[in-house]
Amino acid sequence: MILQRLFRFSSLIRSAVSVHLRRNIGVTAVAFNKELDPVQKLFVDKIREYRTKRQASGGPVDIGPEYQQDLEREVFKLKQMYGKADMNTFPDFKFEDPKFEVIEKPQS
Repeated sequence: MILQRLFRFSSLIRSAVSVHLRRNIGVTAVAFNKELDPVQKLFVDKIREYRTKRQASGGPVDIGPEYQQDLEREVFKLKQMYGKADMNTFPDFKFEDPKFEVIEKPQS
């Protein structure tokens, strides 16, 4: 008796879940196949174009001499402020252990 109820309950849950999944998969398939509006399509195309240019150049895209000068000036300022270290590496910290004076305790 209990086993029959359990099987019936599990079949109800299975059918409800399958209907739910079928609906969701159907909705997402329609959403993914939907054509983009022209502005959205242009935006996505520009992002893809920018990504390919950036991967090809290995850095910023369409930079001019003014940008390069500004970048060098800012890096120079940072080097002056932080001890002329290489800004592309993590700094090495060297901490020395404090030296304590040994004071002998007078015996009483």
